[in-house]
This record gives sequence, structure tokens and C-alpha cells, in this order.
Amino acid sequence: MTTEKIAELMRDIRTRIAKVIVGQENVIEQVLIGLMARGHVLLVGVPGLAKTLLVRTIAGAMTLDFNRIQFTPDLMPSDITGTDILEEGERGMEFRFLRGPIFANVILADEINRTPPKTQAALLQSMQEMEVTASGKTYALEPPFFVLATQNPIEQEGTYPLPEAQLDRFMFEVIVDYPTSDEEVRIVKETTASVEVATEAVVGKEDIIAMQEMVRSVPAPDHVVKYAVSLVRASRPAEETATEFVKKWVAWGAGPRASQNLILGAKAKALLRGADAAAVGDVRALALPVFRHRLIPNFSAEAEGVKSDRIVEDLLDKVPAPSGKLA
Repeated sequence: MTTEKIAELMRDIRTRIAKVIVGQENVIEQVLIGLMARGHVLLVGVPGLAKTLLVRTIAGAMTLDFNRIQFTPDLMPSDITGTDILEEGERGMEFRFLRGPIFANVILADEINRTPPKTQAALLQSMQEMEVTASGKTYALEPPFFVLATQNPIEQEGTYPLPEAQLDRFMFEVIVDYPTSDEEVRIVKETTASVEVATEAVVGKEDIIAMQEMVRSVPAPDHVVKYAVSLVRASRPAEETATEFVKKWVAWGAGPRASQNLILGAKAKALLRGADAAAVGDVRALALPVFRHRLIPNFSAEAEGVKSDRIVEDLLDKVPAPSGKLA
């Protein structure tokens, strides 16, 4: 599959999605980049912003199996992974593994922070290892496997915040914001009419797997990799290269997985725009979703209302990019 073919398919997919989802172009692009790079995405937004519809529409545009899991305080690991059931077979009563909803290509983990850590950990193994362990046996998940989790940022009572180790497994944290005035008018008109728009499939599973392989083969020049690493290292307050803003407001910076995701994301973004190699501009465009859930502001930052996004903006402003090599 050529670079031009991938760019063409992705444009077609975005066109199909735009028939159902109004606006949210950056969100759609970052979700598609996460899928192409074999990453997972955390969607953060208030209720009613069509997060579930977005995920369902993307899966429908790609003929991928889709399952939605509503995370609740009483959800058990076996409710996700599956469980053994006793049934009568040729040799009498025997156990058979009944697969849970995790066995799909696209998983919507709705309100992931509403379930206890034990259940969150069951999802973590699937995200990291592409497999499920139940009753001492391990079952492989069929590729492509893509988890999109949602969180409601305004309601924290009775929730279980994701530990940093699991947050780090998400390639991006994507903010789903309110639509513009014009977009909201269009949403109301389209969703209160009698005609519903169906999403037609554009690519199959084999095409997605081929795209994911292609992403890995996209070259990233040395100056792009060094710039990505410089950004990440400058986010750690103990480093000599840390900015003064980071030293003042950050408790813990990003780890090496942030560097990896910056480069993988830059490669996927390069394919989306039909380029043959990742560029510094691709890294800068994805810095916010890569960093915002990996930086831990200190107590002073929390007291003063300094958020992760402000810290990332300072990094982009203060860490020098290679001269004349933004493209």
C-alpha cells in the first residue's frame, strides 16, 4: 500500500465520518492517528458531545467489530474478559470459555474511571499485551485492537482515577470540546430531522493492519527524533534542560513512552498528509495530546490553576526546534 493510497483512504474515511459527526476535525484526526499507530486514545469531555457516536461511526467506516463497555462500580474483570461456563458436551459436563466484550476490534470503554482498579487492570493487560488471561489460560486478541476510553471531567464523586501507569498506556488524551455556534445549529437541525445518515464502510481489517505496518516503515529523520526527545527531557524538572516554567510547576515529567508516541504519531500524521517522512511540525502538532496526561503538576501548580496544557505550550515555546526544519 502506497503513501498516496493511504492518504486517499483516510480522506475518504474522514469524509464519511463528517456526514455523521459535525465539526471535531482535530479529535477525528487524532483518533485516526492513534488507530494507525496502534495506540489507544483517552477521550475527555462532558456528556452529550457525541463521543460514543464518534467511536461507533469510525468503527462503521472501517468494517471493524465494535463493542461498548459501560464501566460501573460493580463491573468485574470477568465481565470484560469473559468467563468459563459449565455445559454438557460429548464427554459429559465440561467448561467452555465464553468470550467477553473485549474480543472486538474497537472497544469503547465508557467512563473508565467509574470502575475499581481491579477491573481497570484487566483492561490494561489487553491494551498492552493484546491478550486476555482467564482461568489460567491466555487468549490472543485479533488485530487490529483499539481502545477508546472516555472520562467525564466535571464529575469526580464516586470515581476511581486511573493510575499513572495505566494513563501512560494511552497514546493520546484528546479533549472533546463544545461545538461552535454554527456547528451546534447544524447538529440540532440534522439530529431532529426524520432522515438518519448511515456510515458506509470504506476499508476492511486487512487494510487497517497494512496501514499500521506502513506507519512503522515511515522514516523519521534524526533531527525529528532528537527534537521529540528534547521536548520530553525538558519536561522533567530534575533535568538540566528543563525550562524554568517546568522547574516551577511540574512534579514529574513524561517518560520515554512519550518520545515513542511523539514519533509514531508524527509518522502516522505524515501519512495522513501524504508525506514520505515525519517532520518536526508533525511532532509539534501532537505534543498536547501526548503530554497532557503524562505531566504531573505539583501542588503549587494545582493551587494556582496551572494546567498541563499550559506547561506543554511553554515547552513548545522554549525548546528550540531545528532551524529551518519545521516541515
